[in-house]
Amino acid sequence: MATMKDVARRAGVSTATVSRVLNGHSAPTPETRARVLAAVDALEYRPNVLARSLRVHSTQTLGLVISDLLNPFFAEIARAVEDEARKHGYVVIFGNADENVEQQERYVRTLLDRRVDGLLVCPATDDDGWVSEVSARNVPLVLLDRRIDVGGAPVVYADGAAALRELATHLVKLGHRRIGVISGPEDTSTGRERLHAFNDALRTLGHPLSPDLVTHGDFRRRSGADAASWLLGRPEPPTVLVAMDNLMGLGALEELRRLGRRIPDEVGLAIYDDQPWFPLFEPAITVVAQPTEEMGGAAVRSLLALINGEQPAEVHLDARLIVRASCGERL
Repeated sequence: MATMKDVARRAGVSTATVSRVLNGHSAPTPETRARVLAAVDALEYRPNVLARSLRVHSTQTLGLVISDLLNPFFAEIARAVEDEARKHGYVVIFGNADENVEQQERYVRTLLDRRVDGLLVCPATDDDGWVSEVSARNVPLVLLDRRIDVGGAPVVYADGAAALRELATHLVKLGHRRIGVISGPEDTSTGRERLHAFNDALRTLGHPLSPDLVTHGDFRRRSGADAASWLLGRPEPPTVLVAMDNLMGLGALEELRRLGRRIPDEVGLAIYDDQPWFPLFEPAITVVAQPTEEMGGAAVRSLLALINGEQPAEVHLDARLIVRASCGERL
């Protein structure tokens, strides 16, 4: 591999001049700059990024650990994070926790060892054991989508309470009284908060959830299918299913199709999270849509503020209800 000395020798300049050109500083003359860049291209020279990071205390990289790469919601978040980071001259290194806290911890540790300038983490569970290691390294941290009980780390998330109140009102107006819920894990903030907000809204309307029509999945497609099967097998099954995550919603839809249940004539379906294909289904799926692009961008901006010594506030964005035809609507 070519070195900076090789570039300097080929361009007929000092290594200091090569360094100035590569770091964006002015060269003695435009011709000198052109010779240096031509030598860099000819020798296919690549700067030693790690060595440079030791000098300037920055690698221009951000670490992102997401809960599940197969979940379209987190894939959209990752894309938005990458797009925003690129605007500010940063690259993003990804880690997929696969909804597993041990794997999450391994990725966090690996990213810290790679000297990322800051971390964005969508926590897999409420477990906060890994946070102390981040704090010990003095690496800025922003939590994304899910919160855990740690002080000082700003959170960027979408508040779905208002949209869930709208959904509860909508379902009650349609005549649904036995509402089945496929909730997320109880050891995640989103799992708890969505269920509580939805139940509180229904209770205010005089129709609280029946405990025998609430079950918990793991934000995976298989768990959604299993939950739908269990709910529909109850002595008095629900007239509508509400899945609190898009993958669990897809699993529920798969199970409804397997059982031959017509939507919405025999059972309705609403899903938390929107996806581009949900409007294309027959019937189109009613959803609570989260602003994934805004969440990813806001998370990066909050992290860069931390890196620059500022203390950003939490960012609360709003989810919104999109009514389609899957709960019995006639549009």
